[in-house]
Amino acid sequence: MDRRQQTSDLFARSLNADEGERHQLHDEIVRINMGVASDCAKRYRGRGIASDDLDQVAYLGLVKAVRGFDPGREVDFLVFAVPTIRGELRRHFRDLGWAVRPPRSIQELQGRILGAEGELAQQLGRSPRPSDLARHLEVDLEHVLDALGATGCFSPASLDLPSSEGDEALGDRLGSLDPAYDTAEARVTLAAVLRGLTPRERRILELRFFGGRTQAEIGADIGVTQMQVSRLLNRILGRLRSQLVANADASSGPAA
Repeated sequence: MDRRQQTSDLFARSLNADEGERHQLHDEIVRINMGVASDCAKRYRGRGIASDDLDQVAYLGLVKAVRGFDPGREVDFLVFAVPTIRGELRRHFRDLGWAVRPPRSIQELQGRILGAEGELAQQLGRSPRPSDLARHLEVDLEHVLDALGATGCFSPASLDLPSSEGDEALGDRLGSLDPAYDTAEARVTLAAVLRGLTPRERRILELRFFGGRTQAEIGADIGVTQMQVSRLLNRILGRLRSQLVANADASSGPAA
């Protein structure tokens, strides 16, 4: 007699058994279905929790499934047991296995899904689909899918692993800190005051600070003496400095 038939016969006997005999029959059902629980636990291995612990959690789920199963519904026991065992495993990860915690709403919805899966399995005679769970819990299907997909938070991929497209590690694809960020605000602020300069004044600054020209070379370019270039630079820079200070004071607002 195969395990499925043995399980069905034991549940049938338990319907008319007294409490003591029913416990013994349930213990026997647990014993012959422990392989099912172990198979359920296998899919959760390698996510940061020891395999022995996962097996124990799966066995606990099996015990709960045996105690909660209603043989009078004429539904195959495994249709109810497998979602119950998987739910117990996911509950264990929800409580202890997070590497990155999703939003609280997702965690709470996962708890509701775990509680609904076994009940729906008995009602439907099959494992509930996400759409079944969404209708039963009266939530959007998208939210159910988000909660079911949050298992990736248990074991994030290593940044040292090669990508699926080649030998390049995932970490090599991450962006680095752009040194220009430190000067971005200064450039934006300076651009506003530079727009107030005349073309001649902008030419002097361009030759001095971007072209690396000497004051004598700048004077020859714009047709003035070196002394005049020095005075022009001092006046331009002084005006820019005053405007930058005034803009900074205006943006900071009045003191509290």
